[in-house]
Amino acid sequence: QVQLVESGGGLVQPGGSLRLSCASSASTFEDYALGWFRRAPGKEVEGVACITKGDGDPNYADSVKGRFTISRDNAKKTVHLQMNSLKTEDTAIYFCAADYFTSGRFCYSTSFASWGQGTQVTVSS
Repeated sequence: QVQLVESGGGLVQPGGSLRLSCASSASTFEDYALGWFRRAPGKEVEGVACITKGDGDPNYADSVKGRFTISRDNAKKTVHLQMNSLKTEDTAIYFCAADYFTSGRFCYSTSFASWGQGTQVTVSS
């Protein structure tokens, strides 16, 4: 397992933007699939966006397609989630996750072994 530390959460008005970042301790960061997940109050964990190891092909939940962008910087060992056109229903704790064995082509929380502590995102007027 690797250590992951998220940053960038906060309070934003509907229609606004936030950029989440996640720094990793993995020595071979490029060999890990990465993902962003969220847990809204009273709801199950939801896969928001995942990105494959290496070249980094992204995939997104339907609820965020066209609004969110996941990217990875293997040199800096970080993964980002750019969130635009935020909606009140995007309010949740956001977690980044990493896994050596999964491809990252599918964003299933059970496929990821290492998790950050989470960062709160609140979308409210």
